[in-house]
Amino acid sequence: MNILITGANGFVGTALCGQLLQSTGHTVFAAQRQPQFLPGLKPLPITHLADLTPHLPQIDVIVHLAARVHQMRDTAADPLAAFRAVNTTATAQLAQAAAQAGVKRFIYLSSIKVNGEYTRPGQPFTAPDPPHPQDPYGISKAEAEMELRQIGDHTGLEIVIIRPPLIYGPGVKANFRSLITWVDRGLPLPLGAIHNRRSLVALPNLVDLLITCLTHPAAPNQTFLVSDNHDLSTTDLLKTLARALGKPSLLIPIPSAWLQTLATLAGKPALAQRLCNSLQVDIRPTQHRLGWSPPVSVEEAMVATVRERRKVMG
Repeated sequence: MNILITGANGFVGTALCGQLLQSTGHTVFAAQRQPQFLPGLKPLPITHLADLTPHLPQIDVIVHLAARVHQMRDTAADPLAAFRAVNTTATAQLAQAAAQAGVKRFIYLSSIKVNGEYTRPGQPFTAPDPPHPQDPYGISKAEAEMELRQIGDHTGLEIVIIRPPLIYGPGVKANFRSLITWVDRGLPLPLGAIHNRRSLVALPNLVDLLITCLTHPAAPNQTFLVSDNHDLSTTDLLKTLARALGKPSLLIPIPSAWLQTLATLAGKPALAQRLCNSLQVDIRPTQHRLGWSPPVSVEEAMVATVRERRKVMG
């Protein structure tokens, strides 16, 4: 089977290409802006997704990972327009061209931000929930999902949508890498009394689900939520990272309500919300429909994540 991976140079794309080349007999085409030299990989250098059109007749399945990702400090004059151009319009154009070229299946990596930002206790997000995106990135992903479903209905292209929460693993950056740095330096953190619940997904677990969806007969025209199936509080996450690092957990038990008040006074309410609020997903329908479970435990994934960081840091 011929598989095309867009965003092949990215965090998920690099891991997916590597796993496909190691464990399957598929031919893997990698759409990439920068060369990525993996033995057996067939690179397709591109500037825009439209550059892929001539190659699509030989492709059986597209895994569309390329996206304009969430921006902490967006400098675009119109952020929503910028997100829509890449995440909505270009995605729909690629899917339409794929359908016309005879591609069988289109797997789209969306985001749990389509569902919303936070969940209430005991009320995890489910795939059928009405979309409730709160920022331009989430809106663009939700609109892309709508476009893809319409294209699938009109053309017969098999659409598979996967919405992950925060993804971590070797090579992770942004806030998760900052958490690792804080714990590794032994800094006391005022995060010892946070009783929220957060769903995360380890990179190898997400990659395993993507590979499952390549050929599974029950995957087409479905939306799947994914996680490690082991939700953590922020406090538990930091303790787990400390164990993986072999460091003491220096957490000061300050109530989350106090933290949110202090963060608001400091002009950083969004940071406190990310640390203190819950975001859970229900993956039982994913497990039931696909007969799938996350193959890697949270503890294993955390150890692999911090080991890679230490290797990079020397």
